[in-house]
Amino acid sequence: MTAHASPSSSALRQEVGLGLVLMVISVLVAPVIDLFSKLAVAEVPAAVITLCRFIFQALTLLPVVLWRGTLLDLTWKKSALHALRGLMAATVMITFVMALSVMEIADALAIFFVEPIILTILGAIFLKETIGWRRYTACAVGFLGALLVIQPSMQEVGLFALLPVVSAFGLAVFYLITRLAAQSEDPWSMQLHTGLWGAAFAAIALLVGSRFGWTAFTPVMPHGVSTLFIICAGIAATISGIFGAYAYRSAPASVLAPLQYLEIVSATILGWWVFGDLPDPLKWGGISIIISSGLYVIWREHQLRKRPTIPAMPPLV
Repeated sequence: MTAHASPSSSALRQEVGLGLVLMVISVLVAPVIDLFSKLAVAEVPAAVITLCRFIFQALTLLPVVLWRGTLLDLTWKKSALHALRGLMAATVMITFVMALSVMEIADALAIFFVEPIILTILGAIFLKETIGWRRYTACAVGFLGALLVIQPSMQEVGLFALLPVVSAFGLAVFYLITRLAAQSEDPWSMQLHTGLWGAAFAAIALLVGSRFGWTAFTPVMPHGVSTLFIICAGIAATISGIFGAYAYRSAPASVLAPLQYLEIVSATILGWWVFGDLPDPLKWGGISIIISSGLYVIWREHQLRKRPTIPAMPPLV
């Protein structure tokens, strides 16, 4: 007799399949944010781009959240988590756009993708997740791969090559916070509050940075084509964020996480198409090591989660 999948298991597979499709769309759209940010940063400072992007994101999502009735579904704990997510999102955006002002998109993104490795280490420290020697070794190898990209980049742009590492650290913290909030939060509301808090922290950064005369924090009103670039970056960020949020609601993170590395492929294609940039052989080597290490960390976590937490009982007969 042939066993047939139950309707529930079939529905589960369809939901996971939907999550994979949504995640692919999210990661393929994500480099479009970087593309338009790099185009805009030629005339507009990074903090201004960040502020405008978050304002646009909030204004776009506000009608949807009002219609869904989740705008005021808040507690002090939720508000604190939203504020921390907004702070991390603003930090990630400002530092990464600053890097894009002098670096190729593929190089900056390759360094940035040490994020899963940083997230693994932070999870061990703050969430007390058990990390074995294999994953620690993979993390170390991944950082060595990042150095292969950072070292020639530092010769080209100096300490700016370290900014994607700062962005990666900020995103890892952002994801740790999201783990605490995602299960009970509406994805549209989460994106709206991220936009509101992100805009607030970007505005504060502009006020503080301008007092010290930092170029990346000089208040400049966008105009002309720069405004269009920022709007396009905001649209891409909103689309990517919403699709990503729904993807993680439909499929396990361990299934979706490897798809993040598709972003390097689309970023490289966009960078070559628009700017004529391609990584050199040394950087390609570093990118390959980073991707391989990250995929191993994700695979290893997936394998460990599949293990039963309680040993199976021995047979009675």
